Amino acid sequence: MSLKNRTALITGAGQGIGRACAEVFAGRGARLILLDKNKKTLPHVAKELEAGGAEVDYRLIDLTRTQPLVKVIDEILADNAVDILVNNAGFDRPGISARIDINDYNAVLSIHLGVPFLLSKLLLPRMRERKWGRIVNISSIYGLMGAKGEVAYAAAKAGVLGLTKTLAREGGKDGVTVNAVVPGMIRTPPIMKMPEKHRDPIIAESILGRIGEPEEVARVVAFLASDDASYITGTEIKVSGGWGV
Repeated sequence: MSLKNRTALITGAGQGIGRACAEVFAGRGARLILLDKNKKTLPHVAKELEAGGAEVDYRLIDLTRTQPLVKVIDEILADNAVDILVNNAGFDRPGISARIDINDYNAVLSIHLGVPFLLSKLLLPRMRERKWGRIVNISSIYGLMGAKGEVAYAAAKAGVLGLTKTLAREGGKDGVTVNAVVPGMIRTPPIMKMPEKHRDPIIAESILGRIGEPEEVARVVAFLASDDASYITGTEIKVSGGWGV
């Protein structure tokens, strides 16, 4: 599953699943372009990867600001051909439908669904021209099951699955595959901030009976980004320990 001579753009690379993807991709030889707005974590991640021999370009950016994001992508494309796009960045604004603020709802849809759409809009045509490309979108079990108190997040992650299938149809004839990874309960900073009384019953529900590690998701993302997954597109792979099957 080598990614040598491939350039991968990963969003939300400063921590959690995005950081794990950057580490796994670097270990498999990919050149990295890392996007995140976290000034404390992203430079540190990039420095560590460079110290390990990886070729890394990172940009501190609020991905939900459309014009600055378009400008950054234009700058990147002036010097690089992006072979792989990993749409991972996100945040949550919990709330039930009757109480959630509409601005919070729209913000969650913007980062989880609007940003992957925009990045795909900008990068998919270039991939199609080169007759090779990989887009991997990070969804969530909540996008399949729904979740009480997570109306915005669940709706956004369900939308990611529809976006994935549609983009796959657009890119397939030109050698571009588009797939989604559907994590369950993974040891990321937001999950570890959950009260144990909410988190532990979900972990206990999973078939494997344990929390997942970010690297376990990242390895599946790397597989989908490789030539070994050349005949897989328009689908989703659950990485949930058997939760939500």
